Amino acid sequence: MPKDLYRYFRVEARELLDGLAKAMLQIEKTGAGAEIVGHALRLAHTLKGAARVVKEAAIAEQAHAIEELLAPHRDGGAPLPSPKINDVLGRLDAIGGRLSALEPPRPEPSAAPSSSPPAPADDTITSVRVEIADLDSLLHGVSEAMVQLTALRRAVARAGGERDRRDLDAGLDAVEGELGQVAELAGQLRLLPASSLFPVLERAARDAADSLGKRVEFAAAGGDHRLEAHILAGLRGALLHVVRNAVAHGIEPAPQRAAAGKPAAGRVTVDVERRGHKLAFLCRDDGAGIDVEAVRAAATRSGRLAAREAAALAADAVLRLLLEPGVTTAGATTQVAGRGIGLDVVRTTAQRLRGDVTLKSEPGRGTTLEILVPSSLSSVRSLEVHAGDRVAFVPLAAVSATTRIAADAIGRSAAGETLLHGDVAIPFVTLAEALDPGAAAPKRRAWSTLILDAPSGRAAIGVDRLAGIQDVVVLPLPALARAGAAVTGASLDADGNPQLALDPDGLVAAARRRRPAELPAPAPRLPVLIVDDSLTTRMLEQNILETAGYTVELATSAEEALVKARGTAYSLFLVDVEMPGMDGFSFIERTQAESALRSTPAILVTSRSGAEDRLRGERVGARGYIVKGEFDQGRLLTMIRELIG
Repeated sequence: MPKDLYRYFRVEARELLDGLAKAMLQIEKTGAGAEIVGHALRLAHTLKGAARVVKEAAIAEQAHAIEELLAPHRDGGAPLPSPKINDVLGRLDAIGGRLSALEPPRPEPSAAPSSSPPAPADDTITSVRVEIADLDSLLHGVSEAMVQLTALRRAVARAGGERDRRDLDAGLDAVEGELGQVAELAGQLRLLPASSLFPVLERAARDAADSLGKRVEFAAAGGDHRLEAHILAGLRGALLHVVRNAVAHGIEPAPQRAAAGKPAAGRVTVDVERRGHKLAFLCRDDGAGIDVEAVRAAATRSGRLAAREAAALAADAVLRLLLEPGVTTAGATTQVAGRGIGLDVVRTTAQRLRGDVTLKSEPGRGTTLEILVPSSLSSVRSLEVHAGDRVAFVPLAAVSATTRIAADAIGRSAAGETLLHGDVAIPFVTLAEALDPGAAAPKRRAWSTLILDAPSGRAAIGVDRLAGIQDVVVLPLPALARAGAAVTGASLDADGNPQLALDPDGLVAAARRRRPAELPAPAPRLPVLIVDDSLTTRMLEQNILETAGYTVELATSAEEALVKARGTAYSLFLVDVEMPGMDGFSFIERTQAESALRSTPAILVTSRSGAEDRLRGERVGARGYIVKGEFDQGRLLTMIRELIG
């Protein structure tokens, strides 16, 4: 099995485990409704199929066992008893352990300082952090290699020999392209969504409440904010400690909550908020709050303060004492019990991340702990474009279409330049003109063109070349930097050179300052469309087909595939059977019923191996049938070549 395939499988499997754990916690809260149980069954089935593709029988068996536990509740009738929920969660833990065993071997870590939070054995973010450290070294090597390539190119240019120089240039271009892709992928992996912390925090709250006989509801928000993996890795241990403390020491027992007029179930929330170039992680509970007088007494007992000094402190200063080592009220039956050591861990973690911690509490209403960490980076999915010697990035969300147009397809009038898009004339401007208003328009026979949809309107932007899609880390421009309205920030390439990050509204405004004509769409290629809700299967099939020279597009559901197929011609559909919503059989039936799609052959790739399923595949019109558990790359390629060459 290729080494990199396990990486895709581990990523997908962990996402599926998180989804299953979340579904089980939801079932525990709201009951075994048909929708949530069906969702959990689909996740378990996808995990089973992905595990079989990579020949991980132990994980496939555990996933199958989870299916068996959940299947009787598919229709949402009988409730799912607690022992079954615990059984499923235990099997998820076992799968997580097996995934950890699939991690590539790493050198033994050096001993951590005593103040550092311990890293759990299944710390997935910590494993990502270790991989990022490796990628940092890779990025450094890529940068050095590109510097050397630049120097070599110049040396070749000076050496003369037209034919040899041309051959070397072509080779250098290819190497630079490969290195650029490596750098792009490495950069993408540096940023992770804050939501990757939420499943483990919810599970920690659930397990702590279960062990203490308490009822606790967990909620989280703001998970779409992204930050570097090493920050998330550090925050994970600290937030786990805070959430467990909130349950153990913040949430009161049910009788005490009833006496205070509170719901029997306590509430713990984690919210992520942006504060300028920083992110705030706020953990709140609706418990009893911190006993300030108990903290004063603890500070006196520890010898940190004299009794008179402690008595003179304001309440907020008393709370800050809890962030220092050695101040604890262990043994007291209040919110403060055990917080001395725990908050010291949180404080040292924040300091290591160049952040800060604040603590607020209101008697009888609960406690809020905030960890504020620097986050001046933002990741934007962008389209790389070239205009002359400039490289720039346009947010992909604003690009509704791209096309290639001849220069004579641009309409020109006193009002400016326009381009017909559909039946509507929209303003056109070259990127060079947008960046340098008043500059002479570049002369070209044809333009690669972006159709932008921005909040302020629509425009067409002509560029020399489209260079691909990547996640870009956008940095704010220095205060003294002069840039036009179309520039919103900058990104750095592997050599540290700044590249422009563009604002769609600014580009639209630039196009409107200039200002009709139809263009023929480029002749479409006929790629293969892979339709599968499993990341592992999609990546495996894509790698196999692209290595064999096929162009590939991807769809994660049959519904998405139908939309794509009706808008683009494909040479072949490679389709999973069991997917959320429409299954693979129904997808093929639908394509066979439409005259425009009927001639496109389809191959089913599925976990189902029964004769009835194979027969049904033939009846609906499938031209081939591959069982994931018997997956053979050579057989798949042979089948595809027989169908489309």
